[in-house]
Amino acid sequence: MSNRATGVEDARRRVTELIRDARICLLTTTAVDGRLVSRPMGLQAAEFDGDLWFFTYANSAKIRQIRVNPQVNVGFSDQRHHAWVSVAGTAAEEWDRERAERLWHPLLRTWFPDGPDTPGLTLLKVHAGAAEYWDSPGGAMVSLVGLARAAVTGQPPRPGENREVSY
Repeated sequence: MSNRATGVEDARRRVTELIRDARICLLTTTAVDGRLVSRPMGLQAAEFDGDLWFFTYANSAKIRQIRVNPQVNVGFSDQRHHAWVSVAGTAAEEWDRERAERLWHPLLRTWFPDGPDTPGLTLLKVHAGAAEYWDSPGGAMVSLVGLARAAVTGQPPRPGENREVSY
């Protein structure tokens, strides 16, 4: 395996780790009038193989919006680790009872009271085209030291790792 292939696999693995740690994201769609609209969503599958899965209602604005324009962005922020991930991809409604049962978590009853049998329940699948992440190894203390050093020296802080990866 080439170093480039290893680097890509490492980057994909890091994206998966960061997404798994964050779990809550902002899903951005395009409204019919062209405005970008973001809303918080809870990721249902922690394993990221290029697809992200969410529960929603089939008659929701986000589903109507992706029917017109399936291009979306999913942004994750993990404040504990000072890491961020942006996933650009294509979204589609994709109901699959077996998958819904596999992804189901009891906390979802807050929004979907009848579980997987909730009328109008559907799955939203986002297939990643590319992801970019910003990772600050060492956490808050390293980031604060970097910001303090930048303030004293006038040089911008070193941002940690930033990588883009295609799927």
